Amino acid sequence: METLYDIYRRRGYSRRDFLKSALLLSTALGLSSSMLTDVVRALETKPKPVVIWLEFQDCAGCTESFIRSTSLLPADVLLDYVSLEYHEILMAPSGFYAEESKREAMEKHRGKYVLIVEGSVSPDRGGAYCTVAGRSNLELLKEAAEGAGLIIAVGSCASWGGIPHAYPNPTGAIPVSEALRGRQVVNIPGCPPIGDVMVSVIAGYVLTGKSPELDSMGRPKTFYGQTVHDRCYRRPFYNAGRFASSFDDEGAKKGYCLYRLGCKGPVTRNACATIRWNGGISFPIQSGHPCFGCSEPDFWDRGMIYTPLSVVSGGFGLKEALAGVAVGTAVGVSVAYMNKKLRGGK
Repeated sequence: METLYDIYRRRGYSRRDFLKSALLLSTALGLSSSMLTDVVRALETKPKPVVIWLEFQDCAGCTESFIRSTSLLPADVLLDYVSLEYHEILMAPSGFYAEESKREAMEKHRGKYVLIVEGSVSPDRGGAYCTVAGRSNLELLKEAAEGAGLIIAVGSCASWGGIPHAYPNPTGAIPVSEALRGRQVVNIPGCPPIGDVMVSVIAGYVLTGKSPELDSMGRPKTFYGQTVHDRCYRRPFYNAGRFASSFDDEGAKKGYCLYRLGCKGPVTRNACATIRWNGGISFPIQSGHPCFGCSEPDFWDRGMIYTPLSVVSGGFGLKEALAGVAVGTAVGVSVAYMNKKLRGGK
């Protein structure tokens, strides 16, 4: 079977291009520079990953994000490298031939393939709300999970239940981890998740043969170990107490912190501020829109996208909203004052 290096050569890329991707993958996975030689050797010798991708209650946005991951590998190399044995949107076969292809892949690569699940699971009414070829989503999930070497839930729907799970949850949607109690599930939440994060976790499994280090909620620590606020380039404005109060005021034009506009970056764990989207070009805050915490559980039910964070946790009325703005401003000004004192200012 082909390796990543074989694909680079077949596609006409140079060894320098291959080494560049190996370095980017190594960096994305948080590996030390001393391990680069081992990473290169592994990508030269280990076969490409076999992936079975199931879709349940979803919008296919995670798939869209995945195929547009361009920072780590060129798009044509990525689609060759990840051997998608089953994917309802991207595969050529359909109907009986598609299901037969999945069955053969699960038997041939038993214990080794990566199972990726996009969308939440609906066990209610015997799974009647989501079926494929007359079989319930829960039945299909358990069947594919049985022989998987690694199980990944991509997106907030698969990781937490997402929008289908939002009140009143008419289909009884649950996350993949709840449907597969007792199995380890790697959660890569986000609406959608960052494509390069998905690619890195898959490539990391090829390199190491095991799951990445996870936090208490099943998320890879490398990518979800810090909040968006921790890494945001607007963080100095927060520390200085400088906030945008509307989308077109002077503060917004100067790129001030979006806390007063409802930014949930301080309580949202994700790598948006560092890896970003579309080849690392941008992310919502850079485009002038506050983070609304799409990678956190129940983000849709929390609502109040444009309400300051301190108000969301304590109430949603006008009085509370004004209090929240005051609290946010006071926090920022206080931090700015302390920083000034530490620098020896007056």
